[in-house]
Amino acid sequence: MAFDGITIASLVQELKQTIEGGRISKIAQPEKDELLFTIKTFRSSCRLLVSASASLPLIYLTDTNKQSPLTAPNFCMLLRKHIGNAKILEVSQPGLERIIELRLEHLDEMGDVCRKRLIIELMGKHSNIIFCKEDGTILDSIKHISAQVSSVREVLPGRTYFIPHTVDKEDPLSITEEKAAQVLRSTSLPISKAVYQKFTGISPIMGEEICHLASVDPDKGAADLTEPEMIHLVHTFAGVIDEVKEGNFTPNIVYEGDFSEWDEEESSLSSAQDPETYSDDPELDEALLKETPKAQYDWSEAEPVEFSALPLTCFNGERYRARAFSSISQVLETYYASKNTITRIRQKSADLRRIVQTALERNYKKYDLQEKQLRDTEKREKYRIWGELLNTYGYSLKGGEKEITCLNYYTNKEVKIPLDPQMTAQENAQRFFEKYNKLKRTYEALSQLTQETKREIDHLESISAALDIALQEADLVQIKEELMEYGYVKKRRAGSKKPRITSKPFHYRSSDGFDIYVGKNNYQNEELTFKMATGNDWWFHAKGIPGSHVIVKSQGKELPDRTFEEAAALAAYYSKGKGNEKVEVDYVQKKAIKKVAGAAPGFVIYHTNYSMVAAPSCRLEEVAP
Repeated sequence: MAFDGITIASLVQELKQTIEGGRISKIAQPEKDELLFTIKTFRSSCRLLVSASASLPLIYLTDTNKQSPLTAPNFCMLLRKHIGNAKILEVSQPGLERIIELRLEHLDEMGDVCRKRLIIELMGKHSNIIFCKEDGTILDSIKHISAQVSSVREVLPGRTYFIPHTVDKEDPLSITEEKAAQVLRSTSLPISKAVYQKFTGISPIMGEEICHLASVDPDKGAADLTEPEMIHLVHTFAGVIDEVKEGNFTPNIVYEGDFSEWDEEESSLSSAQDPETYSDDPELDEALLKETPKAQYDWSEAEPVEFSALPLTCFNGERYRARAFSSISQVLETYYASKNTITRIRQKSADLRRIVQTALERNYKKYDLQEKQLRDTEKREKYRIWGELLNTYGYSLKGGEKEITCLNYYTNKEVKIPLDPQMTAQENAQRFFEKYNKLKRTYEALSQLTQETKREIDHLESISAALDIALQEADLVQIKEELMEYGYVKKRRAGSKKPRITSKPFHYRSSDGFDIYVGKNNYQNEELTFKMATGNDWWFHAKGIPGSHVIVKSQGKELPDRTFEEAAALAAYYSKGKGNEKVEVDYVQKKAIKKVAGAAPGFVIYHTNYSMVAAPSCRLEEVAP
């Protein structure tokens, strides 16, 4: 993620235009490391979200409010006391550091004018929000850093604030091109890494972008660049920094997805009509963003992979597209809203995933061992035949032989049978029959055990697929209930309240107006197939791989081909084959689907079906509940 000094510079420019000169009317602390300011300006009011989270530090303007705790934390109370009605005099950024400073003016208890500084450091795990006097004396911070935690700088009340310079980096805003070239030549690092490690405020992705713009191999050693390559690179770097100095920002998010159909639909648009195409006129771009309908492409289908305050031309593959926004706050809110959802659900489901994965690995090993043992029993028939042949031809043995060669009347070929010379022919035959019977019993037992293990693997893989589909915390409740029912998770104590199930299947409407339902887990698959669907409704499922049941309500009509294709695409998308280009999908009318006796929920059998190959896609708009 490119939350670097360039993104901060774009944010500072936006904050200067929106909140500078405004007054802080409300201060809330929704999370232990997060603040939400409500700021009133002459034009309107807005909210500023500031987070010092180690995993997700950010700051942006938002319209979304957050619920605050009933009792405000101490840091929030301190800010309310001092700057509850403060005026924002200035928003600034020191150099190209990942730091934003708000200079505030307020009245103290005596009515005298005072000035304070609120310093927001967005430095990954070292992020912090520090409240200081005008002279830099720290009053408090949202995170206290003692000498035991950091030998570089203490962040405690009474200490003097300063920016730690733990790494010797050059300021790209003030450095000359000649000096920049000298700095880059002094290292043996790959050139893209040298760019972001030797200059303040440059992220790895921006280092890649600068190399891409200069047509220089990013993996080439900085010291190995030719003189023309170095001159062109440094000049390109200076051009990027000039854009930052002049405030020519183009906030955007780069998405990865299937844009093939969209490209065909949009290919007739000129660059002036396409809101995603950057023109040379920023005002025109902003006007187009407001005027152009947003329904040209459903961006929720694509995955956000990177954001930036400047265009990222290094993402130039067919699966990448940049979406322009009118402000960097919109970029951050949109990007982190989707990333946050995925991250939060991943965190919430981490324990369930670990349980499922552990059980799967154990069953995979068990299944492999059982399969090996089962293969070993394949020679059981050989021992039975040897025993029968010895009973037939054993009369010719005189005793003490180590083998006998005789005709196998099952194949009409001669066979050599090894013998124990200490045993008679009848005793050798009996030994072979005992081996045969033992392997036969092993085969019968293993055949049943192997089937049971395979069913358990299929069940666990279906739960794993359901965890991949889960988008909300409510979706995890039914999955946990299923894991409890089958003994993978400890059952709740007797008398404890069962959680309320609020998760519902996905509901889409085909282009021809037919309702399509997609189960999110095995319980929903079971309910869709055997309770919601009627005999003539159509059932879809990815062939031979775990996935969702997809039901198309036929309404007693014949489905058009387009609806079949859209339903098959959904079945492929909501399956373990989602990452494949094509997935084979079985489809059949519901009346041909039978429940497997004693099987886990969602497991069915069918004997007559149709099949088609579909590209995994979810291009239909979900119907609101």
